[in-house]
Amino acid sequence: MQDVKLVRNVALFGHGKSGKTSLAEALLFTAGKTTRLGKVDDGSSVMDYEPEEINRHSTISSSFNHLNWLKHSVYLIDTPGDDNFLNETMYASRVADCALFVVEANLGIKSQTEKIAQFVADRGLPTLIHINKMDRERADHTTILTEMQNNLPFKPAMIHLPIGAEADFKGIIDIIRQKAFTFEGNSGQVKECEIPVDMADEVTLARETLMELVAETDDALIENFLEEGKLTDEELLTGLRAATRSGAINPVTVGAAATNLGTALLLNMINELLPSPSERPAQIGTNPKTSELIECPPSPEAPFSGLVFKTMADPYAGRLTILKVVSGTMKGDSFYNASREVNEKFSQILLLEGKSQKPTDSAGPGMIVALAKLKETVTGDTLCAADAPVLFDPLIPVEPNISYAVTTTEKKDEEKLIASITKMLEEDPTLQLNREKSTRQILISGVGQIHVEVIGDRIKRKFGVEMKLESPKVPYKETIRGKARVQGKHKKQTGGHGQFADSWIEIEPMPSGGGFVFEDKIVGGVIPKQYIPAVEKGVIEAMDKGVLAGYPMVDVKVSLVDGSFHAVDSSEMAFKISGSMAFRKGALEAKPVLLEPIMNMTIKVPQDCVGDVIGDLNGKRGKVMGMDSEGKLEVISAQAPMAEVLKYAPDLTSITGARGSFKVEFSHYEDVPSNIAGKIVEQAQAGDN
Repeated sequence: MQDVKLVRNVALFGHGKSGKTSLAEALLFTAGKTTRLGKVDDGSSVMDYEPEEINRHSTISSSFNHLNWLKHSVYLIDTPGDDNFLNETMYASRVADCALFVVEANLGIKSQTEKIAQFVADRGLPTLIHINKMDRERADHTTILTEMQNNLPFKPAMIHLPIGAEADFKGIIDIIRQKAFTFEGNSGQVKECEIPVDMADEVTLARETLMELVAETDDALIENFLEEGKLTDEELLTGLRAATRSGAINPVTVGAAATNLGTALLLNMINELLPSPSERPAQIGTNPKTSELIECPPSPEAPFSGLVFKTMADPYAGRLTILKVVSGTMKGDSFYNASREVNEKFSQILLLEGKSQKPTDSAGPGMIVALAKLKETVTGDTLCAADAPVLFDPLIPVEPNISYAVTTTEKKDEEKLIASITKMLEEDPTLQLNREKSTRQILISGVGQIHVEVIGDRIKRKFGVEMKLESPKVPYKETIRGKARVQGKHKKQTGGHGQFADSWIEIEPMPSGGGFVFEDKIVGGVIPKQYIPAVEKGVIEAMDKGVLAGYPMVDVKVSLVDGSFHAVDSSEMAFKISGSMAFRKGALEAKPVLLEPIMNMTIKVPQDCVGDVIGDLNGKRGKVMGMDSEGKLEVISAQAPMAEVLKYAPDLTSITGARGSFKVEFSHYEDVPSNIAGKIVEQAQAGDN
């Protein structure tokens, strides 16, 4: 069993294209875990192995692997940096013990960098920062350091300095030990050398800065620093280790992942500075029976507990359930699922190695492992020992903000498509599947267009069915604003018995949200009681397809006030037709109007984008309801018609340069302006013809 003090559970974070996957590949290669340096661009990466990732040259799902370096076991989680897949990144931040945050030396801080950095900071993860791509054109670590200080919720402190940059990037200086190293080809390894003479002053200044930053985090160190004017190498390293693990400092390293320059030094820093699971605070859960708080210490001897944070669906192997061991040791062949209150059996514990798995006998705190073909367990569940039940806080997925109507190219494949999407829901909690009754469409909702398109690609590959995406229809409704008294007379003579029913109804509006009310005001038996429910049924059926554009009618009161019948020719069917005729006639006379759904919107944007966002909302018939501040962001509360914001996500991305985010939820229905309503009615009538 691996000594938990020698375990490191590290998630790689950063914006899309910052080189996280390339860095993971380089770390694996340097440690001898892989025999070749995997490349994202040529599809040889062991971490990005899904066809959708290979085609897009981008991480879509968190992937997992592990390596051994100087007696330490390092478990890596490579996370997506694209906004469409941030749910994977958020879940990884929940189960990682520490973070390796990657930024580009040549392109700097982006909006996604700030967003993901905030996830990491909010989780309180001890974080190393790696300035990647030092071998690229315009690589400049000093500019990037300033940008990080100004824009990220980190406290960056340089511990490595690059020797050269761009094509001349040839080595690294360790500021802590005041040693220089040059690269040995693309092996990731380094060879000690003399510090370049022209960098002596820069190294001295960088070391003094680092000593000051470290000393300020500890009272004893600051005293020594003020008395002696410096810290010893041991004091500096010990203080830096403590400051990193407390989050007071974020050490900054440099390298070039794609060409594997400097990864051995980075692995050393992961071992030396980042904490083991046993050095992290105990996770707190609750007793599912008593609701008492339970501390789950990251010790192999504690009762077993684990959190499921990912599920992968496979048409052949079934579900693969991925979890982090929080406390204790997982072994044997069963566990208790406290979320579902069931015992589950498993056949093997699997260590993840990219797309491959390797069996292991047991798993201790901090380890990321997988179980195959579990029947009950899903993402977010807490697993534990049956005699020590515990529940961890559930994982909260990112809210979807774009929806599409889904169809298939072949009508016969509809059921297969729905079954396939349902399996994807197990794998991706951000997805939602709904059936819109009024438009009779099946809707899939996701974080963004790319997110939904990737789901379609996976469904086609895994289950052999094509998912077509269309813009969803707006679920308009109809109502009335006036009153009417009308007759619905149904008379039809055929051979034998005829059909006869005569209904008089009064129709009037109900308050918004008042629903449908049917009142029987028949006196004297002019319509026999057995036929009255048939009239109501006919009215309800007519309401289901309104009189203007075929949308359901709401908030209407109908009173059955008079009528007549025929002893032989009247029937329930005749009175149902009569009620339907009367309602349609009355609704047309009672000033019918079209209603549209109005959405509540919460939009978070940088201050410099507020004016443009509000201007865009005004152009979408939106109303700003209020403004607030949240950190560096302005929060706009607004309402807008659903028809205008069905595709708001790309609009907001364009306006804010991908620095904005929004949530939208249904609020209420309002009358559609007459000029717009006329066009909707025309389109509906044209569609019927």
